[in-house]
Amino acid sequence: MLTLTENASTIVKDIASRTGGGDGAGLRITTDPALEASFSITASDRPEPGDQVVEQDGATVYLETQAAEVLSDKVLDAGVDQTGNVQFALAQQA
Repeated sequence: MLTLTENASTIVKDIASRTGGGDGAGLRITTDPALEASFSITASDRPEPGDQVVEQDGATVYLETQAAEVLSDKVLDAGVDQTGNVQFALAQQA
């Protein structure tokens, strides 16, 4: 199952709170069928039917079925660049 670093958890919680979502607010990750190994990340108030829910350190991430399969052995990290943009990165779980 996808895991989140401490930085990713903090950023996911921050984005979810800024979008005005309720208690279930988080980020939803989907695959982009047009681009191999490409993902889309959007704010979401709740999971879509069939989504896998990852909750870690108060952060919630919803994974579309295909994304959940591809990311099952990955770690999501995040940071903020010099211009204030959030950057996400994936790594293999140890």
